[in-house]
Amino acid sequence: MPIGLYVLIQVERGEPWTIAEKILGIEGVKSAHAVTGQYDIIIFAELNDVSEIKNLIKKIHNVEGVQHTQTAVCIP
Repeated sequence: MPIGLYVLIQVERGEPWTIAEKILGIEGVKSAHAVTGQYDIIIFAELNDVSEIKNLIKKIHNVEGVQHTQTAVCIP
C-alpha cells in the first residue's frame, strides 16, 4: 500500500508556481500547488516505502529556491 505525505515548502523570493512546476517533475509527487500563508507550496506525494521519504526530501531541497520544508505523513 503506498504511503501518502504532504510536504509544506517555503521558498526564496520569486515565483513559487515556477518552483512548484519543477517539484511536480520529481518521481512520486502527485500534485504541487502554490498557496498563501506561512508556506508557499504544498505538495502531495505517494511513495512505496517510508525509507523513500528521505530521498524525496533531498530532491525537493535540491530544487533552486527551496529554503525549508515540513513533512506530514498520512496515517492509514
